[in-house]
Amino acid sequence: QVQLVESGGGLVQDGGSLRLSCTASRFTFSHYAMGWFRQAPGKDREFVGGISWTGGSTNYADSVKGRFTISRDNAKSTVYLQMNSLKPEDTAVYYCAAGSYVSDTRGVAYWGKGTLVTVSS
Repeated sequence: QVQLVESGGGLVQDGGSLRLSCTASRFTFSHYAMGWFRQAPGKDREFVGGISWTGGSTNYADSVKGRFTISRDNAKSTVYLQMNSLKPEDTAVYYCAAGSYVSDTRGVAYWGKGTLVTVSS
């Protein structure tokens, strides 16, 4: 069974940084677009950032552009989300995703279980 496991979440101060990692197993990692979504309390799961199969193309939600960077290492079957200048509004459970496209949830085939990011003021 395909497995995506996130790590790197935690508590950080306003303006701080975190790097999330997601390691995949039991599938051909390089054949999938990868992405990150997040879900805050009482809100729907929303797109954060995505990256193409080879890493040549990335896209981000407007709310995180300039602050977050997504990257992938296909040799390690790992996708990263570097989060800088974090804001309390970024507080959410962050989910790793794999699919044909990841700009919205409809393209996602596989989800991780999530990692909690809490940004304190």
